[in-house]
Amino acid sequence: MYLPPAFREDRLEVLHAAVRELAFASLVTHGAEGLEASHIPLHLLPQPAPLGSLIGHVARANPQWRAARSPRPALAIFLGPHAYVSPDWYPNKHTTGQDVPTWNYIAVHAHGTLELIEDPGEVRAMLDQLTAQHEAGRPRPWKVSDAPADYIDQQQRHIVGLRLTITRLEGKWKLSQNRAAADREGARAGLAASARERERAVAAAMAEVNDPGNGR
Repeated sequence: MYLPPAFREDRLEVLHAAVRELAFASLVTHGAEGLEASHIPLHLLPQPAPLGSLIGHVARANPQWRAARSPRPALAIFLGPHAYVSPDWYPNKHTTGQDVPTWNYIAVHAHGTLELIEDPGEVRAMLDQLTAQHEAGRPRPWKVSDAPADYIDQQQRHIVGLRLTITRLEGKWKLSQNRAAADREGARAGLAASARERERAVAAAMAEVNDPGNGR
């Protein structure tokens, strides 16, 4: 990922928090037919230190899992909130006219080694962990054990578990940090006024990342 210094995020706790929050990734591998990608939820585990690992699954009918029959390089891409930024929001545009549109976004790339989770007990544990993550906070959290055991066994035969051991973690918070303060505020205010939740989320991220007290 292209990482200009102004947009680079290296703090492991921030990257891990983003992966947990975003939770849904594009998993990219190179197989017999070339590049392959699946869009799947992934659960972050802290081990092995320091970067951790990601676990998830694909349908057995999805040929991508065959690329992991032996450990292979893979990339999981987590895309956060993103939004078009109009140059009309920059005070500088109204003075010089010398501005163009851009796109603000948050992205995390997890590079690593992908392998199969073949033990049925480990696959079941992965399903329990993934479910618990996304059911947390609900009034009546659903558990895998709530369904009949024979039904779960049948369903589990139709999936393949995957583990990506992370070897490199990259974060990009492209949120107008390279602009003058007045332009940053103009873009933030423009996005904050949007009717789209995604654009308001970018505005909130801009306010946080450009706060001098946030440690960047």
